[in-house]
Amino acid sequence: MDALELLLNRRSASRLAEPAPAGEVLENIFHAGMRAPDHGALQPWRFIVIEGEGRDRFSKVLEKAAVAEALDEKGIEKARTAPFRAPMIIAVVAYCDDDHKVPVWEQVVSAGCAVMAMQMAAVAQGFNGIWRSGIWTESEAVREALRCREQDEVVGFLYLGTPQLKASTTITVPDTAPFVRHF
Repeated sequence: MDALELLLNRRSASRLAEPAPAGEVLENIFHAGMRAPDHGALQPWRFIVIEGEGRDRFSKVLEKAAVAEALDEKGIEKARTAPFRAPMIIAVVAYCDDDHKVPVWEQVVSAGCAVMAMQMAAVAQGFNGIWRSGIWTESEAVREALRCREQDEVVGFLYLGTPQLKASTTITVPDTAPFVRHF
């Protein structure tokens, strides 16, 4: 797939099934993430793979987090089932160095760029995914389970697998005028 075509037609897939990326394909995904812009060569990211039995454990973590957030039973059930939306989840943590000349916000943005690169690498190899965030990125239960330090930020969860529905290969081209100005 042509790189420009990939970027211009990027679309997340929320309905994901087995198989998940594995082997060389998964390594390519990690390598793409590690090519994200990285001021200071800090490599400010950690990738935590959640699959198989790990999804069961993560389900319990999200359930605990939902209870701590005082969600209703529907919210707790949604949290409990979230890890089973895809065969693999990669939690991406901005592993920040708050004593470095590179500001923490840049380190977080770099980790975010890693997520985008990883999703694009998955798509280029016949898989897809969706980057999810929400309240779980701030949850103490989730942060503890992912072994985050105080200065770290969970930038999201990249759900990966084989798309169940064939997505349109083209997207309506947006008018860029409202978003662009020249200095």
